[in-house]
Amino acid sequence: MILLTGFEPFGRDTVNPCWLAVQLARESLQAEGFAVEAIELPCVFGESLEVLHQAISRLTPEVVVCVGLAGGRDRVSLERVAINCDDARIPDNKGQRPIDEEVIPGGPAAYFSSLPIKAALRDLQIAGIKGEISQTAGTYVCNHVFYGLMNALASRPGVRGGFVHVPYLPEQVTPEGAAPSMPLELTAEGIAVVVRTALNTPVDTKLPAGAIH
Repeated sequence: MILLTGFEPFGRDTVNPCWLAVQLARESLQAEGFAVEAIELPCVFGESLEVLHQAISRLTPEVVVCVGLAGGRDRVSLERVAINCDDARIPDNKGQRPIDEEVIPGGPAAYFSSLPIKAALRDLQIAGIKGEISQTAGTYVCNHVFYGLMNALASRPGVRGGFVHVPYLPEQVTPEGAAPSMPLELTAEGIAVVVRTALNTPVDTKLPAGAIH
């Protein structure tokens, strides 16, 4: 079983491309014969993890890929590390705005993704989809979910999981506020590539994809 998650819209956006892409990726993977479920998470601290944990307990997946929007990025970002810090620049969808709080009180400072992110980057490049290894998932609800996911999987040996950020859709970008974007179909295929790679790659590939700053 594969579990995919995306978020409801937040801020000023009326749609969230990550949820649209997750649904399309689910359809594509199901057509290939994979057992896949997709759930929409609330963009709310705490509540998002409750929904995620319930889904993991109910579905007992072998791979979990959580997906979020990173407006301003121009490619599929494979997140390397989640940190134990909530520091919200804007309120979540219920008005919460934690500042310098731990995601899990007393938890480790950070968790690394257990997805084969280097191999996934290679496979994205082979598929002609822009990708990158990202060194930060921010400190908003995306990182909150990423950290909470990895904390939950720490007690589930053999289950692999991680987080992927995706760009805006072209139709969300206006000339006045031009920002990078990616077509929905390409974004969905990028998510599907990550899932296929996770299923087929027991040990990650070593290739340079770090950051100087």
